[in-house]
Amino acid sequence: MTALEIRPAERARWDCMALGEVMLRLDPGEGRIGTARSFRAWEGGGEYNVARGLRRCFGLRTTIVTALVDNPVGRLLEDLMLQGGVDQSHVLWRPFDGIGRRSRNGINFTERGFGLRAALGCSDRGHSAASQLAPGDVDWEAVFDAEPTRWFHTGGIFAALSETTAGVTLEAMDAARRHGVVVSYDLNYRASLWQSVGGPGRAMEVNRELVRRADVLVGNEEDFTAALGFEVEGADEQLASLDSAGYARMVERVVAAYPNLRVVATTLRTARTATRNDWGALLWADGQVHRARFREDLEILDRVGGGDSFVAGLAYGFLAGMTAAEAVEWGAAHGALAMTTPGDTSMVTRDEVERAARGGTARVRR
Repeated sequence: MTALEIRPAERARWDCMALGEVMLRLDPGEGRIGTARSFRAWEGGGEYNVARGLRRCFGLRTTIVTALVDNPVGRLLEDLMLQGGVDQSHVLWRPFDGIGRRSRNGINFTERGFGLRAALGCSDRGHSAASQLAPGDVDWEAVFDAEPTRWFHTGGIFAALSETTAGVTLEAMDAARRHGVVVSYDLNYRASLWQSVGGPGRAMEVNRELVRRADVLVGNEEDFTAALGFEVEGADEQLASLDSAGYARMVERVVAAYPNLRVVATTLRTARTATRNDWGALLWADGQVHRARFREDLEILDRVGGGDSFVAGLAYGFLAGMTAAEAVEWGAAHGALAMTTPGDTSMVTRDEVERAARGGTARVRR
C-alpha cells in the first residue's frame, strides 16, 4: 500500500518536474579552494539534483524550471545538463549585459574535505538569474494543464535565494496541488542563504507557509529545528542516538501542525570524519515509522548531493509503486552510492541501487 495517490505514468508527460537554481560547481579535487590552480566543472543544485537522479539513474521523464543567463557560462551549464538528460524546455534564458551587472549565473566552489578536514562550500550566486525569478514569470496553470505531471519537487534552497523566490515556490506548489500533482519539499536549511534576507526568523516564516502546501516533507534534524522549530527528542548533536521512537514523537508534532503531510522523511548522518560517515534514514507514512538499513562507517568520496540523491531514490520508490518501507530503503541506498563518486549528482545505475537496497556487498562484479 502506498501513502500517496500518484497519477499513472501513461496519463502524464513528466514523472517529475523540479523548480530550482542550477549552478556551476567548481571542484578543486583533492586540493583546496584557496590554493587551487585548476578546477573540475560540474552542474548542480538541490532541486535539480533530484530531477537528474530520477532521469539518469532511474530512467524517468524529468524537467527543470529555472533561469540562466545566455552567455558562455550559461551554455556550459546547458551542455552539462544535456549530459544529465533533464528536459530544458522550461529554462528561461535571460540576456547578458556584458559583465553580469543585472543578472548572472550562479557559481559554487566546493571542496570535498578529507579526514578531520570537513567539506567546505563557498557560494558566488548573488543576483543570479534564478534568484531573480518572481511570481508571474511562469504560467503554472498553463504548464500543468498542458503537461500533466506526477511529482513536483522544490525546496528551501530555492525559496531562500531572494525576496521573490519564496513567492514563486508558493504559487508553483499551489498550482501543482490544484492539478493533482504530488508535491515534495526538502527543507534544506542553509544559514548562509537566509543571512541577508531576514535570517532564522524569516526562514521559519517562509518554510512554515510552504510546508502547508507539501505532501512529502524531507529534512534532517537541523532542518526540522531551524526551518520549522521542532526539536528531536533523544538526539545528540550528530543524530547518533536518534531512534524510531524519538523520530515518531517529533513527526507526531509535525503532522499535527501540518495535517496535509502524507510522508515525512529524514536522513541520519554521523560524521566520524569527512570521509567516514554513518548513514541511514527514517520515514513516516500512514501512521508508521520505517527505518532504512543503517550503514556504519560508510566511506565517502564526495558527500555533496547525498541528501538530494536520497530524495530521488525515495521519489522513485513511490513513483514505481513500492511500499513506504521499500521506498526509504531505495532512498538511503541511492544517497549512499551517490557519495562514492565526485560531483553533486548521481553516477550510479538502478541495478546498483537495487543491489545496495537489498543488502548487496561491494564484491567485484564481472
